[in-house]
Amino acid sequence: MPQTIVILTEDALNAADVDHITSLHAGEDVDYRVLVPADTERNVITSIVDHLGLGELREAWEELVGREPTPEEATATAAEQLAESLALLRDAGVAASGTVTDDDPLPALRTAVAESGGPDGDEGVREVVVVTYPHAVEDTFHADWASRAREELHVPVLHLYSGTSRLG
Repeated sequence: MPQTIVILTEDALNAADVDHITSLHAGEDVDYRVLVPADTERNVITSIVDHLGLGELREAWEELVGREPTPEEATATAAEQLAESLALLRDAGVAASGTVTDDDPLPALRTAVAESGGPDGDEGVREVVVVTYPHAVEDTFHADWASRAREELHVPVLHLYSGTSRLG
C-alpha cells in the first residue's frame, strides 16, 4: 500500500513547489493529498505587518484597502487553487487528491492523519508538507500552521515557503 503525503497549502502550488515536494519522494510509492483552506477569516492586521516586515509596501496597502471575501468567494477561490495544485501534481506523474477545508485547516489535517493510519504501520500518512508564503508574525511566534501541526500530530512536518527552496 502506498503511504500518504499530506500537503497543506495556502495558495495553488506552483511548478517549483511540485518539483521540490515530489523530488523528496522520487521512486517511492506515495499518494499526495492536498488540503487548501477557504480563507474566510483573514487577520488583516497580521497580514499588513507581514507585508511591511518583508518590505512589501504595495501588498500591505492592497491588504488594507481590500475587503474580506464572502464564504462563497473564499470556497470558490480555494477550489480553483486545489484544482491547479492537483493538475500540476498529476502532470508530474504522481497520484493526487484533495479537498477544500474550513478556514482553520488543523482539524481537517488532524482528521486526514487519523483516517489514513494503517494498523500494521505500512500505510498511512508518512509526513505533512506545509507550503506557505513567509508570515513574519506567525512564523516568529510559532503560531503558523506548520508549528501548530508539529505540536498536535505524530508525523514529521516540513514547512516550505512557496516558490522557493527555503524551509520555514
